[in-house]
Parts: sequence; C-alpha cells; structure tokens
Amino acid sequence: MAFDPHLTALSGLQHSIYVRFSVLALSSIFFLVDPFAALPTFLAITTGSDAARRKRIAGKASLTALIFLSAFAVAGQYIFKMFGITLPAFEIAGGVILLLIGLDMLEAKRSPTQEASGDTEAAASKKDAEDAGIVPLGIPMLAGPGAIASVMVLVGQAQTMWQMAAILGSIFITAVICYFVLGNSDKVATMLGDTGIRILVRIMGLLLVALAVQYFVNGMADLGVIAKPS
Repeated sequence: MAFDPHLTALSGLQHSIYVRFSVLALSSIFFLVDPFAALPTFLAITTGSDAARRKRIAGKASLTALIFLSAFAVAGQYIFKMFGITLPAFEIAGGVILLLIGLDMLEAKRSPTQEASGDTEAAASKKDAEDAGIVPLGIPMLAGPGAIASVMVLVGQAQTMWQMAAILGSIFITAVICYFVLGNSDKVATMLGDTGIRILVRIMGLLLVALAVQYFVNGMADLGVIAKPS
C-alpha cells in the first residue's frame, strides 16, 4: 500500500480538532460547575455528618449534575430548533453569562448566575435531609445556568458524534471529580485552606473569562460581523 502524505495530514488535522474540542469541553464545563467554590456550602450542609453520609450527599449532588447537564446536552439541538435559536445568538449570550461568572470568580465569590439568592440558607436548613444533595447542591450550585449555557453552546458547535461523545465524557469526568472533591470536602478544605480555595477559584475565573471572550468572538464571527479567527 502506497503511503499517502495528504491522507496522513488530514487524519492528523482531524485528531487535533477532536483533542482541542475535548479540552475546550472539559475545561469550560469543569470551570463552570466548579466544585471547589461549592465547598463552603457543602460543609455547612454536612456539619456533624460522618464520612459515609458526606459521601452519599456528594454522590447525590454529582449524580444530579450529571443527569441534568447530560439531558441538556442530548436535547440541545431540539431546544435550538423548538425556539428558533441560532448558534451565534447562543454563543454571544453564553459568552456574556460566562463573562459575568468569570468576573465574580476573579473576586473569589460565586456569581448570582451560579447560585440563586437564598440557596445557601436553604441548604443550611436542609442539613438534616439528604435531598439537599439534589437541591440546592446538585441544582443550581453545580449544574447552574452558566454550566447549562456552556453545554448548549458546545452542543451547537458539535458536528460529529465524536464531539458529542467528548461533551458527554466531559460532563461525566466533571461529575466524578465533584464526587471526590465534595465527598472528601473536609480533607480538601484542610489541604487547600481558605486562601488556597480563593486562589484556585480566581485562576478558574481568569480562564473562564478567556473562554467567555472566545465564545463571544465566535458568535460575532458566525454572524459575519468580524472576520473568523484562524
């Protein structure tokens, strides 16, 4: 069989595109779910709980986020068609939401778009009930509007089954990390400390602002307002 350099180059290009899309999907979803920023609320809910109960609540929260975000990933295209929403419009809207969240994260605090007013109080009042792992921990603290918007934008950009698999895989990996971070919240909080958590949230916020700008630029380029970036 003759060696075809053009076929090899095309295969390498496709592989590079899949890798870049997978990294984008994982980073944007993980930064928005951000289990580290949810640690203080989780610790408030599980005050006085043993390790087993803490892991059960973490499991419920992570599973809720997994199911909720996966549902939007699968139904994303249908939602676009149902409401007549174009991808550029959602990219711009998603970019604005992500920018607001990222700016708040740079100040090491959770944005109102991640956590509705009163969620922390509601969580504290439910600390004797394990369904707090579903609401408000799973929704909206982990799977909040920002994470949903990011998933929807990624689904709109996905053109192959491999890219859809990358989105669903990123949601699954994020949920697993959430389980281990929240399930071992006391150890993680002790290891990082308040200062470490704030620094980590700020770093995630900086990267999220960059992703938000990229979403906005992509949307403007798809509308033909600016030249498409190379």
